[in-house]
Order: sequence, then C-alpha cells, then structure tokens
Amino acid sequence: MVLKANENPPILLPGRASIEDFEGIWWVAHTRSRNEKALAWQMLKKEIQYFLPMSPRAHKWRDRTIRSLMPIFTGYVFFCGNEEDRLNVLKTNRVANLIPVKDAEGLIHDLRPIEQVLLQGEILQPHPYIKKGQRCRVIAGPLMGIEGIVIREPSHMRLVLQVEMLGQATSVEIDVDLIEPLEE
Repeated sequence: MVLKANENPPILLPGRASIEDFEGIWWVAHTRSRNEKALAWQMLKKEIQYFLPMSPRAHKWRDRTIRSLMPIFTGYVFFCGNEEDRLNVLKTNRVANLIPVKDAEGLIHDLRPIEQVLLQGEILQPHPYIKKGQRCRVIAGPLMGIEGIVIREPSHMRLVLQVEMLGQATSVEIDVDLIEPLEE
C-alpha cells in the first residue's frame, strides 16, 4: 500500500533537531519486507529515537500517478535508545534482524550529511555504493560543508553520500561550482 505524503512518519522522532541529539546505544533494524514506515510509526508511538531517510517517488497505479515518500535504504531503520527500546522494537514483529552498531560515531558521521540534505528539502535517490572516487566538500550554498564522492552523469554531477556500515549510498545533484576536492 502506498501512503500519501502526509500519511508518512517523520524522518526522525519529532522534538529532536538532529540525530546528533540522540542518546543511548545505536542499532540498525533490518526490517521485514516493506515494514520500514510501519516500524517508524510504532517507534514514534513508543518515543524511540529513530531515523528513517525517505525521498519522494512517483508510482503509476492504473490510470493515475501516486506520489509518496519511500525509504532511501530499503529494509533499514536506524534507532538509538536503551535495552527497553531495543526489546520494544523486537516485539513489533516488523524486524528480521537487529544489527548492533560498533562505531556509533562513524555511523552518525555517515548519516548526518544525509539528514542535512533531507532537512534542506533536497531530493536524494538510491545510488550504487562507490569504493573508489574523488572525495569532495561542498563550499557554498545550503549544503555547504557536506563531504562525499562526486560522480559525473551525462548532463550533471551528483554528490554520493555513503553509509559504510550498510555498504549502501545515496546521492544528490550538485553544481560543479559548489564543490572542491579534498586532499587525500
């Protein structure tokens, strides 16, 4: 079932300005198929700190086009809390597996640029994970300070933002004049 944009859960627990404000132990919930939003709704009700990055997508259904928010990292919801929160997430019956986060600082470092891009209202799209490429920093505009790997497509450039722990990535369109290469 595709939800209308206003029927989707927020990308992070309301009342939190950023994932950097989350307190507790980090986990990644690997959800059962197509259960990311339902899990986020249940976490919201229990006030469990979560992050579910989503972007708008259009779906054709019969004679009409339906627009909805879809998870960027299909099958994953990031959350933070205590042992009771972890147990409550497991009790939802929407989780196939919980992945403990060994490097919370590294995960936050990877997720923060994605959060910033979404909060700026930019549209992210899933992107193949890149192991090699030029790392760059955005030097101007609303995304200033965000670092990622730049790739060229025929008509434009994209800044790839990677989540090392998942081996997945997302990207946002970027103007070449707004970036500078980082020293390796």
